Amino acid sequence: MTFQLHALPMEPFEHLFSLTDDELIARGARRATADADHGFPCRVSFQDANVGDELILVNYKHLDSNSPYDAAHAIYIRKDVKKAQPEPGEVPAVLSSRLLSVRGFDEQRMMVGADVVEGTKLSVKLKEMFSDPAIS
Repeated sequence: MTFQLHALPMEPFEHLFSLTDDELIARGARRATADADHGFPCRVSFQDANVGDELILVNYKHLDSNSPYDAAHAIYIRKDVKKAQPEPGEVPAVLSSRLLSVRGFDEQRMMVGADVVEGTKLSVKLKEMFSDPAIS
């Protein structure tokens, strides 16, 4: 079994770049400037920002469900980027270069598997997890 990673679309975040810092703060977001070439992973481009790139740090609900595992966390979005389109089974460098927490959920959005893996082993771990019929 293979997997497909999906970047987030840019459209829901584009307007944030035109807001003032005070308007961003009122929405729970912040403007940031990358001060290193690693550490600012964009969830739209699936690339780390380069030093000097403008970003928005915003809370994103990544598991929006009626479940105890309903979850959100802060993500970076780089300005003026295109949505990444990884091929099936492809792990972008932004993920393969990090330590990752991987969780598998069933159809009721209950966690049935979890692990922490080096990004270089993400492909193997995802294939292993999706071979479990309980994980949807």
